Amino acid sequence: YILYKNYPSPFNRSTVIRFSLPENTHIKLKIYDQLGRIVESLVDSDLTTGTYQFIFNANNLSSGLYYYRLSTFNYNQTKKMVILR
Repeated sequence: YILYKNYPSPFNRSTVIRFSLPENTHIKLKIYDQLGRIVESLVDSDLTTGTYQFIFNANNLSSGLYYYRLSTFNYNQTKKMVILR
């Protein structure tokens, strides 16, 4: 499993989040604020082996530090991202 750094980073309106899966699995990709509250769930589905990218639109969020987390049955990773207005 690979969770890549979002790009562009920092960003203003939207950013791309990429990840690679070595096997077919159910994944969840969620965005959290600094208090650990979910601000958006980008993916919650079964995916096949491969590399995926999703666009996160942050038009309704204020500037600050946020986190994105990729979760499967046997893998979890969290990375941070910065929104600048």
